[in-house]
Amino acid sequence: MGSIVGPVLGFMGAKEQASAARDAASTSAAAQTEAARIAAEEARFRPIGITTRFGQSQFGYDPTTGRVSSAGYTVSPELKAYQDRIMALTGQGLGFAEQAPGLYAPLQTAATGLFGLGQQYLAESPEQVAQRYIAQQQELLAPSRERQFAQLQNRLFQTGRGGLAVGGTSARPSGAASLGAASPEMEAYYNALAQQDAQLAAQAMQAGQQQTAFGAGLFGTGAGLLGGYGQGLTGAYAPFTTGLGTAGQIEALGMEPLTIGSALGGRIASPGAAQALLQGGLGAAQTLQRANELSPMGGFLQGLGRTASQTDFSKLGSQISGFFGDGQMTAPYIPTFDEFGNSNF
Repeated sequence: MGSIVGPVLGFMGAKEQASAARDAASTSAAAQTEAARIAAEEARFRPIGITTRFGQSQFGYDPTTGRVSSAGYTVSPELKAYQDRIMALTGQGLGFAEQAPGLYAPLQTAATGLFGLGQQYLAESPEQVAQRYIAQQQELLAPSRERQFAQLQNRLFQTGRGGLAVGGTSARPSGAASLGAASPEMEAYYNALAQQDAQLAAQAMQAGQQQTAFGAGLFGTGAGLLGGYGQGLTGAYAPFTTGLGTAGQIEALGMEPLTIGSALGGRIASPGAAQALLQGGLGAAQTLQRANELSPMGGFLQGLGRTASQTDFSKLGSQISGFFGDGQMTAPYIPTFDEFGNSNF
């Protein structure tokens, strides 16, 4: 019979022990949840409404959870009036910025023309410009040179020295051409022409360099005009951006109460205290769980089941018969159990 009673009692004890463990776990979970709630409440952001000369902050709270659900601020009437006036001027500044492209368009057109003119001047090399310069100057000097030559011949003819020629030399040893003979007046005339041509050659080289530099300067001037066009467009936005920035500064003054209230709310929140509360609550919950997991009744039943499995019920029956049969009140042996269900039977 002990083979039947022992397992039944053991099952009942285990079931009682499991029920106690479930109850202990549920109690511990509830305690941990409450500890977390208290810690979260301690660490919750709690802003403070602030009123200054420039504005006032407002914070809205959810009536169900008590948490902050909205935040805002109100600018003082004086600042609001200033903003309205500044924003009106800002709109005018934006209108000027919209007109700026048309106002500065001539600079862009002029720059384009200077670029084209510069390309024309730079199309020729300095040598080509020098050659053209000499040809132009000789065209200008040709009439006067012809008149001077005719006047010289007429003077020599009238003095009877038209055929006079001196200063001629023979061929040079190197084979170079000899010097031609001429009258002193003719020699002076041709020397003057040679000196004049040499001066023209020097001036022609300078003219070529000057034309190249002038063409490059046209590009620089055109680039400056384009830069002025861009600066003009950028500067046209200055009245608008200045007004907008000033209005923003006024808005910042009105928003200070919100900033101060939020900062104070962050200081009031105590993450360290919340963590301490959470750890203390978790420790207490774990301690309660270990204590509540023990079931005296479950331990008793499990111990009784182990004892029943080891008991010889035939002897126990004779003891019971003797207790009731011989008329003497001899009490049977009753086993005892400790808190863990262990029997001394």
